[in-house]
Amino acid sequence: MTIAVLISVALSAWSQDVVDSDDDEVAEEDELVVMDKSGNEEIIEFPEAMTYDLDSLLNEYMAKTYLTAGDCNMRDENPSYPAEVYIDRLYRMPTVMEMAHNSVVQQFIDRYSTRLRRTIAYALGAGNFYIPIFEEALEAYQIPLELKYLPVIESALNPRAVSRVGATGLWQFMLTTGKQYGLQVNSLVDERRDPVKASYAAAHFLSDLYKVFGDWNLVIAAYNCGPGNVSRAIQRSNGERDYWRIYPYLPKETRGYVPAFIAANYMMTYYSKHNICPMTSKLPTNTDTVMVSRNLHLEQVAHVLGLDIEELRSLNPMYRRDIIPGATEPYALRLSQSDISRFIELEDTIYKYRADELLTKRAQVEVNDYTPTYYRKSTRYTKGRKSKVTRNRRTAASRKRTTTTRKRSAAKSRRRK
Repeated sequence: MTIAVLISVALSAWSQDVVDSDDDEVAEEDELVVMDKSGNEEIIEFPEAMTYDLDSLLNEYMAKTYLTAGDCNMRDENPSYPAEVYIDRLYRMPTVMEMAHNSVVQQFIDRYSTRLRRTIAYALGAGNFYIPIFEEALEAYQIPLELKYLPVIESALNPRAVSRVGATGLWQFMLTTGKQYGLQVNSLVDERRDPVKASYAAAHFLSDLYKVFGDWNLVIAAYNCGPGNVSRAIQRSNGERDYWRIYPYLPKETRGYVPAFIAANYMMTYYSKHNICPMTSKLPTNTDTVMVSRNLHLEQVAHVLGLDIEELRSLNPMYRRDIIPGATEPYALRLSQSDISRFIELEDTIYKYRADELLTKRAQVEVNDYTPTYYRKSTRYTKGRKSKVTRNRRTAASRKRTTTTRKRSAAKSRRRK
């Protein structure tokens, strides 16, 4: 399957509504409490994306259009298993990355399989839109394919997700990192929100991190908190390069990041063992792109071609304000294959439709050099009067000085005689 076809499923299915952290119920969703060997409690932050409100997500355009509740004839209850079962299942997963079990990982598995079981069902359905794109990008950089589940805990599979600190897109790139890996960001375009471009940039970034740390657990920890924090944690632990050995020296949010990732891999693999029924996904119509070399508003396309503006936004999440700045450089507009030929046929009509209203940025303006009459007269009169008075005063002062000098000279002449 080609990238051109795969991108057709790169659609926005998740909301960015984050529950208020001040609420008691939500606080429980944002944190996990685990006990260490000494019996002390440790609070671990839950991934921000996994706290998004599911009910609002179900009202998103693509969710209503392409996802439906699954029908698996399963009882909606979570079976209980001994720790040995989880250990065995994790060990048998065909992964390069180590998927170790411990009490922290178990806490995340328990949360996913109970309170967040509907979110897991949703992610399983939405994953059909994105996983093929992730796999192709990861394969291109020879990255272990189990990292395809990283965006599940990074963004809840929402191309337009923005974290509290400004990380954006499926792979939650910060602005500087995104630009470092070739993602263009300006007032109108944010390629961090483009599923294909962001996936290849993320694979490149992960590949570079592996060259530094040589361990995939450390790699995804560095992806979360930055390579500097991981390097400092290694130094503080006397050179240990095992994630679980440097664990106490990592930032609080990163301590839960790798366990959350391992648990996500477990749930996306063994969901049926916990009676979780994936939402059924109907793949959208195959799409293709047409290059736009003039400024274009998505509303122009939607109106002339009779399309839903929300569908266009979902197909083109990188355009931040619905404007494609084709005059700057050619940009791709993604449409269903059946609409590509219609766009080409009606291109002139599309560009002309409400162009002055929707595209208000002017290329050239004239300066209003008209001076109001009352202002011109007042100015001239004041300036003239002021100038005339000033000249008269200067002339009078000069005459006075001349007269005084002459009188003094005459007086001196008389005294000499």
